[in-house]
Amino acid sequence: MLRRAFPVVLVSLISAVGCSSSDESSPPASKSPQDQATLAVKAYVQTNLDALVAATEEIAAAAPAPDADGWSAASDAAAVEAMRASWRKARVAYERVEGAIAVLFPELDVATDERYDGFLAEGPDDDLFDDQGVIGVHAIERILWADSAPARALSFEKTSLGAKYSPPAFPANEAQARAFKEKLCARLVADTKKMQSDFAPLALDLSTAYHGVIGSMAEQVEKADKATGKSDSAEESRYANFTLADMRENVEGGRQIYAAFAPWITSLGPEAKAEHDAVLAGFTRLDAAYAKLSGDALPEVPATWTTPPSATDAATPFGQLFSSLTAEADEKRDGSLVHSMGAVADRLRLVATP
Repeated sequence: MLRRAFPVVLVSLISAVGCSSSDESSPPASKSPQDQATLAVKAYVQTNLDALVAATEEIAAAAPAPDADGWSAASDAAAVEAMRASWRKARVAYERVEGAIAVLFPELDVATDERYDGFLAEGPDDDLFDDQGVIGVHAIERILWADSAPARALSFEKTSLGAKYSPPAFPANEAQARAFKEKLCARLVADTKKMQSDFAPLALDLSTAYHGVIGSMAEQVEKADKATGKSDSAEESRYANFTLADMRENVEGGRQIYAAFAPWITSLGPEAKAEHDAVLAGFTRLDAAYAKLSGDALPEVPATWTTPPSATDAATPFGQLFSSLTAEADEKRDGSLVHSMGAVADRLRLVATP
């Protein structure tokens, strides 16, 4: 989760027009390019919210039944692995539509996706298994990977949080195991279900949707920058080593939202088609940057890292990714992904919300 000055949003609540049931049932051929884009974005976000809810329900269902000695990856290996697999599915779904949820449901976004240190900024939490204080996907992540969280993540938390810090741990007794299943997991299910149901009747603002995709590229750079440890917050999915996967899904979500506008853009003539092709080329360059890296974890950040990086650090796997993300997010650089998307926005007369 990121606090954004730039409007990184995919959808926005407006007056109750544009997505009525009668509109959705009309023949596709009768719809304008704008209407087709609206319905495509709406369907994409709703599909991922449905997947998010299903994944959180799977986590809760797989949690071991409470017993006297709690549970762990050693004593309940199959259940822990099932919860971890469902947690990854939840991350994929959420990262693809994060911007939409953050702007529409800011309180639910915090409850679902805030970092451990972000929650503790509001005060200490002595019970990490209940449904108050530290909650959401990263609270669950911290427990599920309690035996394998990277040392750098724990060092950051211990150093920055001081007396507020509690080391991650599996449930050690029946009360903690019961709270994890019936409170912490149940709270996440309830919050994601509320997002799902509340989103269904909302209409979409196309300008906000489009500029949300542009803003998501700025988020890519910010997530990478936080991983360097030079800011006031560490990387996001830090315990499961899943931050690189998060970022890939951010790009995939942006690509799918942008694709909803393609028929409209390409219908406007050869100049618009050329601008569209420039955007696709930008996404292709991002794909190439990510293709150099395997797995779900960000590559190691050089110990000597500064921003901007030295030539030596820029040549490392992390440095190459950081440089690629920075270049594509530069709205002033002719030919960058964000610059090219801005040109398309101008062509479509999609004005950014201040």
